[in-house]
Amino acid sequence: MFKTRLLSGIVLVIVLIATVGYGGYVLFGLLGVISLIGMHELYQVVDADKKILGVVGYLAAVCYYALLLCKRMEYFPMLSILFLVCLMAVYVFTFPCFKSEQVMTVYFGLFYVAVMLSYVYQTRMLPGGGVMVWLIFLSSWGCDTCAYCVGMLIGKHKMAPKLSPKKSIEGGIGGIAGAALLGALFALAMNQWGNAQAAPLSCAVICAAGGAISQIGDLAASAIKRNHDIKDYGRLIPGHGGVLDRFDSVIFTAPVIYYLATVI
Repeated sequence: MFKTRLLSGIVLVIVLIATVGYGGYVLFGLLGVISLIGMHELYQVVDADKKILGVVGYLAAVCYYALLLCKRMEYFPMLSILFLVCLMAVYVFTFPCFKSEQVMTVYFGLFYVAVMLSYVYQTRMLPGGGVMVWLIFLSSWGCDTCAYCVGMLIGKHKMAPKLSPKKSIEGGIGGIAGAALLGALFALAMNQWGNAQAAPLSCAVICAAGGAISQIGDLAASAIKRNHDIKDYGRLIPGHGGVLDRFDSVIFTAPVIYYLATVI
C-alpha cells in the first residue's frame, strides 16, 4: 500500500506541476473535471449521484465555471438562487422520491467542491499568481506532512478524539509552524532562482493561516465520512482514495490563500 500510495502521489505531483505551472485553460479544464468528480463522490454519499438531483448539481457547476471563464461573476448570486429553485422544484414535483438531506447535500456540493476548488485557478490568474498558487499546496499538504511527523514524535493531547484519534494538538501546531517555514523557504528559493519578488515573511504568514484552515478542511471531510460510515470517498487515486480524500484540505485552503494574497 505504501508503494502504491507513493507512486500515485508522484504522478499526482507531476500532473499538478505541469498543469498549475502552465495555468490558463489547461488548469481551468483540469479543475473543472476535478470539481465534477468531487461532486460525484459527495453525491454518492447520499445516493444522489446518478439521479436528477445530481444532474442539476453538475449543470450548476458547469454554469459556474462558464461564468468564471467569461469573467461574469456578478451573475453568480443569481445562479445560486436559480440552482436552489431548480432543486426545490425537483424535490416537490418528484415527492417523495428524495429526502431533504439529499437536496441540501447537492446544493452544498456546488460551493464545497466546485466553488472552493476554483480558487486554485483564480489564485493562479492573480498578478504574481505563478508563485502564490503554490502556497495553496505548500500550506495544505505541507502542513499535513509536518503535522504527521510532529504528532508521531511528541503528540500527546488529542485534537478531536472522537473524529480523528490520531491527530494531536502538538501535531496541529507543528503543522502550522512547518507550513510557515515552507512558505518562507519557498519565497527565498523563488527570489533566488525564479527572479520573483516574494516577501518571505508574507508567504510565511499566508502559509501559516492556510495550514490552520487546512486542518479544518481535513477534519470536515472526515466528519462527513464518519456520519455516513464510509472509509473513502472513491478509488480514483490509488492509495489515496478519491478526489475529496486527497483535496479535502486544498478545498479550504485555496480561498484563504487567494484572499490573503490579494490583501497581503
